[in-house]
Amino acid sequence: MVIGSVVFILGVEQAFSLKDKRKIISGLKRKISNRFNVAVSEVGSADLWNRAEIGIVTLSSKRNHVERQLSKVMDFVESYPEVEVMGISEEIF
Repeated sequence: MVIGSVVFILGVEQAFSLKDKRKIISGLKRKISNRFNVAVSEVGSADLWNRAEIGIVTLSSKRNHVERQLSKVMDFVESYPEVEVMGISEEIF
């Protein structure tokens, strides 16, 4: 079994409160989960209104499938208009 994870550090410049941030990030998480069938969670910076950290995990019996899925997720998040990617950390086990 191959497990792949990616953690994004995101800037949320359109958010002016924690409520604004939650709305933007929950929409992003829902779209990622529905489109790519991966697990998504906010994993850090929960108390900051202009920054978020989200973690995404997927698994498969084939390494190339995990790599493709994570690549598609990264492309999607980088093109999402409401956030700015400030950092990415990817691991495959």
